[in-house]
This record gives sequence, structure tokens and C-alpha cells, in this order.
Amino acid sequence: MLTPAELVWLIAAVAKGDEVAFERLYVATRAKLYGVVLRILRRQDLAEEVIQECYIKIWSSAGQFNPSLSSPITWMVSIARNRAIDLVRKRSEASLEDEPEAIEVASDTPDPLARREMNEELKRLLGCVGKLEPERQRLVLLAYYNGWSREQLAEKFNTPVNTVKTWLRRSMLEIRECLGLA
Repeated sequence: MLTPAELVWLIAAVAKGDEVAFERLYVATRAKLYGVVLRILRRQDLAEEVIQECYIKIWSSAGQFNPSLSSPITWMVSIARNRAIDLVRKRSEASLEDEPEAIEVASDTPDPLARREMNEELKRLLGCVGKLEPERQRLVLLAYYNGWSREQLAEKFNTPVNTVKTWLRRSMLEIRECLGLA
């Protein structure tokens, strides 16, 4: 993955209409954004559709990106996340959980782990996150699931950045211990 500075440069180039920069940005960030969207939608076909919409939005609003407000990946993840959540809200009458066969749609990129193994690992991980106190759960999920920076977390929790770092570190140690990785 590219550095945040390289991503900022690419977004600035995209804002000027640079298609080559847009392609590089897409290649560098697609996997991350797709993962976020797929976790929300749980359907590959819908996730791919939302990803297309996200990159159209990124192309059209690249000029509005302000690197002093957020990191490039955080900005792009928020676009992807919001699009996916909007779709879930629109489809609320037909739950995505009611269509398990849609989860099995073949992808053009192979999963690194078998679905069953991934589900078991995810269950274990979520169980360990669930053992954290509620505020620490929110902190961990905002940091590692939503991609919030420590500065954003410090503002959200009205706490110094160093305290946020300590909370995250301790929470991750607890999770590692729960998973038997400590």
C-alpha cells in the first residue's frame, strides 16, 4: 500500500482529472474499501456495485479532500462505508441475512482463507472484542474497523491522544491474550 503522503498526492492529481493517478489510487485502495463494504453488505455482488459508486464519488469529489481534516484512506473509507450503509437502509425491507445463497457468489479474486476458517476466526475475534468494556469496544471498532485516526478518536472520546494510544494498546493486548496469541 502507498504511504499517506503518496495517497494525498494521488488524490490531488485525481482532482485535476489525472486518469493515470486515479487508476493508481484505485489499485492501491480497492482491497481495503472492498473489505469494508463487504463486511457491511455481506454480499459480493452488492459490494462490487457499491465500490463502483464509491470510486465515481472519489473521482468527482477529490477536489474537496482536505488532508488536514483526515487521512486519505479514512476519507475514502468513510465514502465507502456511507454508501454501503445507505444501501442497507434502502434494502431494509429485505434483510441481507435472509439471502445466504448470495454470500456464496464467486469472486474474481480468491479469498486468502477458506470461508469456514474465516468465520471461525471472526467469531473468536468478535468474542474477544465483546469481552472489552463497552467504551473500549467502541474505541477498537472505530480505530480498526472504521479506520479512525488516533486524533479523531481523541476528539470523539474527549481525551488526550496519548491516552487513546494507551487504551488501544491495552485493548489489543487483552484481545491478543483472549485469542491465545500473547
